[in-house]
Amino acid sequence: MARHCRDRAGKPLEAPQDMNKVPMTIEGRDALDEELKFLKTVERPTIIQAIAEARAHGDLKENAEYHAAKERQGFVEARVKDIESRLARAQVIDIKDLGGDVVKFGATVTVIDEDTEEELQYKIVGEDEAEVAEGKISVTSPLARAMIGKEIGDVFEVIAPGGARSLEILKVTWV
Repeated sequence: MARHCRDRAGKPLEAPQDMNKVPMTIEGRDALDEELKFLKTVERPTIIQAIAEARAHGDLKENAEYHAAKERQGFVEARVKDIESRLARAQVIDIKDLGGDVVKFGATVTVIDEDTEEELQYKIVGEDEAEVAEGKISVTSPLARAMIGKEIGDVFEVIAPGGARSLEILKVTWV
């Protein structure tokens, strides 16, 4: 018979949350810190004030402002918990300490599309830092996963929304 862990009250203990490390750059960590500070010092007080004002209007059942403020409060609290969890699991990587010709987290990679001859540049960053318009791609993206471990001169294929693309790595830099 299987034994289950229980707390002092006899309730089953929940499994611990996923404790996988979350890779991020120093800039990514700083951006999350700033967002967390903003949510706690600006958003929370604003929402509390909005809820208080909505309550002053009386009947809460049909009070759209109250319900909107409570919904916003739920969103902000969930985001605060998410950021705190990510920061607690953060594996902050200083790109200045990295180097070499092998593609890994933090690398800025210049590739050439073998079909179009178009040169493209991507920086591999953490999930929260990804901004495709700026050439920053998440370490978990299909493109980054296809590049990681490759070296200058390697050709690889990635399945993109427009179909398969064949890319060659021209340069790996650490900026």
